[in-house]
Amino acid sequence: MSENNKHHIENDPKYKGLLVNEGVEKPEAVNNDSIQRFLKKKRKLLSVDEYVNGILDGDITLLSKAVTLVESSKSEHQQIAQQVIQKCLPHSGKSVRIGITGVPGVGKSTFIEALGKYLTNKGEKLAVLAIDPSSERTKGSILGDKTRMEELASDSNAYIRPSPSAGSLGGVARKTREIIILCEAAGYNHIFIETVGVGQSETAVHSMTDFFLLLMLAGAGDELQGIKRGIMEMADLITINKADGNNLEKAEMAKVQYKNAIHLFPSKDSGWAANVLTCSAYKKTGIDAIWDQIEKYREQTIDNGYFFRKRNEQSTYWMYETIEENLKRNFYDHPEIKEKLKVLENYVLTDQMSSFIAATELLNTYAKLK
Repeated sequence: MSENNKHHIENDPKYKGLLVNEGVEKPEAVNNDSIQRFLKKKRKLLSVDEYVNGILDGDITLLSKAVTLVESSKSEHQQIAQQVIQKCLPHSGKSVRIGITGVPGVGKSTFIEALGKYLTNKGEKLAVLAIDPSSERTKGSILGDKTRMEELASDSNAYIRPSPSAGSLGGVARKTREIIILCEAAGYNHIFIETVGVGQSETAVHSMTDFFLLLMLAGAGDELQGIKRGIMEMADLITINKADGNNLEKAEMAKVQYKNAIHLFPSKDSGWAANVLTCSAYKKTGIDAIWDQIEKYREQTIDNGYFFRKRNEQSTYWMYETIEENLKRNFYDHPEIKEKLKVLENYVLTDQMSSFIAATELLNTYAKLK
């Protein structure tokens, strides 16, 4: 048997009907230096003005790259991101910011797509963002939402962006607020902020939106259970989704129950009386009535001055939140504090020092380091 046949048993004479073509010589390995040069070229950052001009021109690619810089924890990226945000700030603020939350299984993705398509079909531009402080652990659900909202994801008037996936709720929320500024500068005049996580994320969404919409289900036992009263009090509109087919009657009953419940809540500073509506995002029924409520809210709160007063309060709130977040991070990241923290924690655990004295000593140490 020839040398070639030793390696290719199929060339053995007994396999007469089987022919194998000669292979080609293995190419030389790609030069590693070339790969590194290529990767560096790909990772090259643009200038601040290039990002800003691209955003103002509505360039989706440059908008996404700028958003990635905002989400990055690298200091060089943050420096550029903050300069981009500062230059985009005068071009922002012209949108309606709508917070959307709801109980699990309520059909948020379907609802956002139905309401989103209602807007984009009218020629409006929409950005869908998310707040998900748990996404580092759970990977969130908006990544799945992007595949579920197929129509909206392929709509040229819509921009869907997954949530930042690291840090505390305050950090994620701050980044989302900064991304809102970039999206508004890019011409998106409607912003949906979706809560992917649960609990405090609703409060964070409320603190950066103009209108807060709570999605609920009917026929899931006691209609007023399963959601915190505080979240219901924040809502400017409660919408009962999946009001179709056999569920229609249950939805109407739930609507009456919720209407009775919200009358017991204190009146809102906005002067707006929250309403309860039903809809079927799947059948796309009731969507126009929901948007009509949002438009009426906007008109009423602009007329009475609440709309812009609330935005000013939100800007101040996030200034203080950012200060607190940065102070906290700088404190815990300082090497001397890290070292002393372990020692004092042990003192507290072994009753050698009170929690208050340990905290005071750490804060005094930090003050001297500055």
